[in-house]
Amino acid sequence: MTSLNISLPDQLKAYIESRVASGDYGTPSEYVRELVRRDKQINVQRLEGTLLNALQSGDISLSEGELNDPSLLKVLRKKLNSRHKSV
Repeated sequence: MTSLNISLPDQLKAYIESRVASGDYGTPSEYVRELVRRDKQINVQRLEGTLLNALQSGDISLSEGELNDPSLLKVLRKKLNSRHKSV
């Protein structure tokens, strides 16, 4: 595992330390990792929703070959980005 040093205002540092002290997390690193995981999950859900809406609206269409492409997410992102650029 690698490390990343960050600077925080005293209030945020105290808040993180209070979360650890409450027993919810073993270390400040555990708490920050959990926040990053949640943020990542939210972003994936948002992307999935955007892509599904675009597919359902007919703004994006996929060929059978694209549907079977192992990098379907990459194909959808490319189509979605090109759609936004053309609007």
